[in-house]
Amino acid sequence: MGELGHFLEVYGYLVIFIWVFAEQVGLPIPALPLLLSAGALAWHGRLSFPVALITALMACLAADTFWYELGKRRGSAVLNVLCKMSLEPDSCVERTRGVFDRRGPRSLLYSKFVPGLNTVAAPIAGMSRISYEKFLLFDIPGSLLWSGTLLLLGYLFSERVDAILQHSQMVGRFLFMAAVLVVIGWILWKYEQRRRFLKSVSIGRITPEELHSKLIAGETPTIIDLRHPLDVLTDPRVIPGALQIRMDDLAKRAKEIPRDREIILYCT
Repeated sequence: MGELGHFLEVYGYLVIFIWVFAEQVGLPIPALPLLLSAGALAWHGRLSFPVALITALMACLAADTFWYELGKRRGSAVLNVLCKMSLEPDSCVERTRGVFDRRGPRSLLYSKFVPGLNTVAAPIAGMSRISYEKFLLFDIPGSLLWSGTLLLLGYLFSERVDAILQHSQMVGRFLFMAAVLVVIGWILWKYEQRRRFLKSVSIGRITPEELHSKLIAGETPTIIDLRHPLDVLTDPRVIPGALQIRMDDLAKRAKEIPRDREIILYCT
């Protein structure tokens, strides 16, 4: 079974709960090999499949409830913090909220299978103000589907899981170093792209203090509120006279924007 299997066999369900919770809360600790090993141990009769499934489910619900409450109480600030871990935070925010716009709470059914959506789905559900009961209605089957699938794969392909884990230990160092080099190269490339983008738009920026001074001085610029409806829901404060236009609708509603004065856009 390998080192992971022996470690899991010794410490049992406590390891499953802590490991799965850590991954679901956002730590870079993949639970896939652990749950595959737990499924293989269940096939050998060293762990109970139902207890392992319930343990993984409880870990998912604990982490998801934590993020749901944070999203409900702190709004877009939580999503922004999570997306800042990405090298493309702006597109991360719009992309993840776009998924929830299209699918609603049903996205919780498959979010754990989608990298990037896994951690942010629960806080977005909290931001959208759906009830906790409705949140659980979709999060419980989604968590069962994810953890049950991995455990079942380990159970059905026990012998192959053993071979894969043993082989991965042999080539692990080489793959790790190769992955590190690829990630470093990708990070440098994305960083340079983002630096050039920020440089290209830096000229057109205005601070809130500068805008406030313009309004106090009697100037009447056209102010457009580009915030997502979820942001407005969690923070309903608006600048008086601002037009509320979603980023996606900006081109469609361009005729509504006066062109005889300065135009100022703002978002979250």
